[in-house]
Amino acid sequence: METRGVSVSRDRLTALGNDLAGRAQTFQDSAFEIIGREVNLSSPKQLQDVLFTQLAMPPTKKMKTGFTTDAAALADLQNTNPHPFLDALMGYRETTKLKQMVETLTQSIARDNRIHTSYVQTGTSTGRLSSANPNLQNIPVRSGDGREIREAFQAGEGYDAILTADYSQIEMRIMAHFSQDAGLIEAFTAGEDLHRFVGARIFGVDPSDVTPEMRTKVKAMSYGLAYGLSAFGLARQLRIDNKEAKTLMGDYFERFGGVRDYLRSVVDEARERGYTETLFGRRRPFPDLTSPNHILRANAERQALNAPMQGTAADIMKLAMNRIEQQLIAEGLTSRLLMQVHDELLLEVTTSEVDRVQELVTHHMSSAATLSVPLDVQVGRGRTWNEAAH
Repeated sequence: METRGVSVSRDRLTALGNDLAGRAQTFQDSAFEIIGREVNLSSPKQLQDVLFTQLAMPPTKKMKTGFTTDAAALADLQNTNPHPFLDALMGYRETTKLKQMVETLTQSIARDNRIHTSYVQTGTSTGRLSSANPNLQNIPVRSGDGREIREAFQAGEGYDAILTADYSQIEMRIMAHFSQDAGLIEAFTAGEDLHRFVGARIFGVDPSDVTPEMRTKVKAMSYGLAYGLSAFGLARQLRIDNKEAKTLMGDYFERFGGVRDYLRSVVDEARERGYTETLFGRRRPFPDLTSPNHILRANAERQALNAPMQGTAADIMKLAMNRIEQQLIAEGLTSRLLMQVHDELLLEVTTSEVDRVQELVTHHMSSAATLSVPLDVQVGRGRTWNEAAH
């Protein structure tokens, strides 16, 4: 995949970079106009002066260098003390960050008009591949600008389309397998919308009566629990009070007892053994689980909670990739694997081969592991990465 690279439109990225630069300038001008002076919007010290002295906003978390002005703190401030300066500042930061990303991608286009990333096999403690120089795994998926960036990734010369295939809710499916929770297994086996199903159980309504707000709460909680999210953390994430978050988590565990029991046992087992294990027996040591230092121990507990699920997901994806590559070669197909982005694969395909490639990719991804629930694979096709989204 590193050698093949992925075809990218330089013109499209350049145009997007210019657009983002213009928008960043507009946000900056707006911020200056609101406070009546020019400051460096990238300087925490100058921002502290604007926010907490000039605008007299309530202080955020205290750091060595003063009150924090990181993204999470600004989002909290905007929620509790909305101000047009914060709107402009956050808009400036977001567009500047995306502009830098687009510039890095543009500079990385090689003479063959393709970007050749490096996949680091030891870059994560979970076992997932990471991408560097440039990082192709951090392009936003839900924002309009992220979709514009993905629109620049296209089928190269001699190929007709991009095919994408990704695992649907793979970590929650692994959670269902490890916990053997009857409710989760039922939801996945029946092919229902997981968060709607869970929401119906928690809120005591029919699945059809689960509102988008209920579904959002359930989704945040389902994934959060697997990462050791506390009631306080859930309350902050959903912007609800601590009491409601606590009730929500209590109701969840009452109806999905297998999940509660599994999450309790996984850290205890890891503490006893000194490591966690994936479905395939790959171990990750956690010496800090017995550390006398409370902070180190708490961090290790949070990581140990999710390590078997994230690690198993990483193993499954690597097995699937290898089997897909071997089959493509065995059948003499010209279509080829290009990229891996967490739970998603990108392939470059020809029209004559696309149906066969989709069939074999789906087969190998869905059969890479035998779980108590099906491994669901979603596939899309298109001229660009964005078009192939599903």
